[in-house]
Amino acid sequence: MFHVDTHTHIISPDTDAYPPAPLGGHRSTWSRERPTDMAGLLRQADAAHVDHLVVVQASTVYGFDNSYVADQLARHPDRLTGVCSVDFLSPGAVDDLTHWIDERGFGGVRIRAADGTTAVPTPGRGLDDERMAPVWQFLSERRVPVCIQMHARHAPVLAGLLTRYPGLTAVLDHAARPQLDAGAPRYPDAASLSGTGRVFVKLTPPAVLRARREAGAAGPLLRALVEEFGAAHVMWGSNYPASEGTLAELADLVKGDLPALDDAGLAMIAGGTAARLYGLPDAAAARR
Repeated sequence: MFHVDTHTHIISPDTDAYPPAPLGGHRSTWSRERPTDMAGLLRQADAAHVDHLVVVQASTVYGFDNSYVADQLARHPDRLTGVCSVDFLSPGAVDDLTHWIDERGFGGVRIRAADGTTAVPTPGRGLDDERMAPVWQFLSERRVPVCIQMHARHAPVLAGLLTRYPGLTAVLDHAARPQLDAGAPRYPDAASLSGTGRVFVKLTPPAVLRARREAGAAGPLLRALVEEFGAAHVMWGSNYPASEGTLAELADLVKGDLPALDDAGLAMIAGGTAARLYGLPDAAAARR
């Protein structure tokens, strides 16, 4: 049923060709304990009946060198979409984006504004650092989706960027850690995000497990997000292998807490939203 996975990672065993250079200088624990290369990810996807994979650059392993994902995009164009990472503060950031998107085939970019740890430093003073303006302008003009790993408190800043850059499309990685107090999942002024029609929410195991841990259940969170943004702006991701378990098990983890949906709504979360966002072919958009 879940046929487009919007959040996966890959790690190469060939450290000579693809040497680790993690952001912040600290390699992620998951990448050392359960590294999965392209072949392993494809086996997991096939076992889970997933047709298409969005591979997100593992910046806690490779930093801003997207070469391993880029090489796999060239080998498996029918199965993969890539989300690269670049240094948004670099004077050459737009050139870097042009290279990875136009020359190496990436379909999106990611920025880590916050991830709940101190291992990866916050870039500059945050998402609205004035040095990032050329990047936001480029992404807006090119309509390139940007995945943002952030917290709910950053929502007003993102809302300001969406107003300033009318072509900007944002994807909230791991549901952007919405506030869970009083059992009412929310972002500050959520309507300023959902009302743009240019914000997409990614439901992943970290979001589900956090809600279970901090609020006692994840169902209310997923229901609130679908109600606020609409199924056409919500999609799932396994976070495999960063989250522990098989890809099929991680898909079931998200699926188990989805609210009751009609067939059309379920089809959007299962793959239709991602297909529209990333321009995937019909074969990947609608599994028969």
